[in-house]
Amino acid sequence: MGEYEVKAYEEVLEWKRKMLKRPKMVQRLSKQVQLKINEKIPDKAHEIITDAIKKFVKVTLSGSQLTTKISTVENGTLEQRDKQLDEKLSIYRKTAVVEGASTGAGGFLLGLADFPALLSIKMKFLFDVANIYGFDTKKVEERIFILQVFQMAFSSTEKRKEILELIEGWEERKTSLLDLDWKEFQQEYRDHIDFVKMLQLMPGIGAVVGAFANYNLLDQLGETAKNCYRIRHLTEPPMQ
Repeated sequence: MGEYEVKAYEEVLEWKRKMLKRPKMVQRLSKQVQLKINEKIPDKAHEIITDAIKKFVKVTLSGSQLTTKISTVENGTLEQRDKQLDEKLSIYRKTAVVEGASTGAGGFLLGLADFPALLSIKMKFLFDVANIYGFDTKKVEERIFILQVFQMAFSSTEKRKEILELIEGWEERKTSLLDLDWKEFQQEYRDHIDFVKMLQLMPGIGAVVGAFANYNLLDQLGETAKNCYRIRHLTEPPMQ
């Protein structure tokens, strides 16, 4: 293991500690506020969000609407792949910020439209990340892995522990995950969307909140994706 790989391994360990840490009191209180806000959102809005997540899962599993270019770092080092991910994240993050600001400024209905739009951005980003690290998204197990990465980023501490075990033993356990429960998936995501995303639906502050929320959600997803694929890269060579 080279110097960069040792550094990456130490960063993965620190990331794991952070992801599995029990939420602080302020975070638990924020969750309670989010639940109260959820109760005030019209049922139609909840239906749109649920349908968007269902489609996200189905499109990811089929991969029918997604194409990615061949990685520019084929057979590259982990350091090269990490660098390319950072560059790709910067592009997607800017796209998400513009999306959040524009829809947030348009009031409730446009703010609501940001949910499926942001899911699409996240999905395309994760397919690109898989490609950067040398994994073939034409394989259904790699698309399932993408969904595991997504869940790792946006789930409860208990669910993250479960997913981390799957990721760390992926080669042995991947065949047991071919039937993914999208209802559980969407419930975890809806329950753990940062509550500021709900504030995006509020008149007057939607644009600022939408841009801020999308920036941070992409950052969170980018960090999670980098470390999940680092785990696989450090334990198994990617297939080109």
